[in-house]
Amino acid sequence: MNAIVILFLLASAIRTVSVIKSASNEKKLRKAEAAEYGKNNSRVLVLSHVLYYLACLSEAIVLNKSVNKTSFIGVGLFIFSMIMLWIVISSLKDLWTVKLIIAREHRLNNSFIFKFFKHPNYFLNIIPELISIALICQAWYTLSIGLPLYLIPLTIRIVQEEKVMRKHFNDY
Repeated sequence: MNAIVILFLLASAIRTVSVIKSASNEKKLRKAEAAEYGKNNSRVLVLSHVLYYLACLSEAIVLNKSVNKTSFIGVGLFIFSMIMLWIVISSLKDLWTVKLIIAREHRLNNSFIFKFFKHPNYFLNIIPELISIALICQAWYTLSIGLPLYLIPLTIRIVQEEKVMRKHFNDY
């Protein structure tokens, strides 16, 4: 098995752990009657994430890419993005999901990462993660076409989130 495929599968497995955590949190939030916003865009984002990953892998396989320095730079960036993800998850605890859900007893998070970075999950995790997967796979077409396309629903999510946060939190 190609080393890029192995790195890709490891990255996918690590990311899957966060998706399982999100599903668990979502279940608890729904049970507590939390409200979800932007459902359609959440679906588009999840689909876009999966398609981006698959496009990177496909490009690496079709173009017969092999591990090189660029792949290892991608691994380093992926590790950074996952550390950032787990910092966000640790800060938000049971409120963190891949969806835009506001709990009935939701409190504005003022932890370090949220004080100094607006939308750390998007700018410190998701965008670096997507770039890292492209670097690991050396998927230049996916990076140059897929990332800008991904940024469309991500931008919509950020706008939706800003609107929801201002609606629910006077001090946001």
